[in-house]
Amino acid sequence: MPEKREDAAPDRGHLSLQGDCGNCFGLCCVALPFSASADFAVDKDAGQPCTHLTSEFRCGIHTRLRQQGFPGCTVYDCYGAGQKVSQFTFGGQDWRQAPETAQQMFEVFPIMRQLHELLWYLTEALALQPALHIEIGRALDETERLTHLDPDSLSELDVAAHRQDVNALLLRTSELIRAKARRKNKDRRGADLIGANLKGADLKGANLRGAYLIAADLTDADLRWADLIGADLRDANLTGADLTDSIFLTQPQLNAAKGDGSTKLPPTLTRPTHWSRRRGQPDTPDPIASS
Repeated sequence: MPEKREDAAPDRGHLSLQGDCGNCFGLCCVALPFSASADFAVDKDAGQPCTHLTSEFRCGIHTRLRQQGFPGCTVYDCYGAGQKVSQFTFGGQDWRQAPETAQQMFEVFPIMRQLHELLWYLTEALALQPALHIEIGRALDETERLTHLDPDSLSELDVAAHRQDVNALLLRTSELIRAKARRKNKDRRGADLIGANLKGADLKGANLRGAYLIAADLTDADLRWADLIGADLRDANLTGADLTDSIFLTQPQLNAAKGDGSTKLPPTLTRPTHWSRRRGQPDTPDPIASS
């Protein structure tokens, strides 16, 4: 459905920040580039439609993405930016019917995606740290205002500077929350933990912002109050891990990891469909890719 009018009050819920492919013109399948790798079967340039994009702006292999060599697509989330650009910024005018809009639409989409991602983090921060609710609320309102800019203004927006300001506030939020762990846990911000054996590790309250946890074994690890913003969890084993009170964990991070029915998750996130149901079982087929 179309986005709210510009003068409507911002929605503080996560539901408004979830992708709605039915109201998007397949922007993630066109605007973004990818390279042949473990995540994508082929190369694609920015602005070039994926060969699997249908005339109805749907993915022709959506139910077989992992099997066809496109697991990267199953872990991507636009946080609602696709439908915002399609239905609000460009007023429902699609790039195929109005090719003159295509280049600018593809330029605006990654900017909007960054703003919507910030909205997600700020909404999470507001729920986690009421002590900063005034500052967080102001940042939310300003970020929401930026999403309502016209295409020309969005194209010229210094989104990196805005991200830097928001990140400082998110870091303050993290520090206040992690203090609940009542311990000085080692700062592992940006740490190279690729393939690390962290089985059963006590990472409660740890700073894992931007850490490389690719294929790390986090089986039964305690990650309560751990800051996971930007952490790379591709193929990380989260079987039995406790993530219930983790900070800034996102659905795409979970979708990229491995886990099972014993993995404890925050209530706002969903267990990926490709995870196994019980410990020791192989991953189940992915009938409908998580998004």
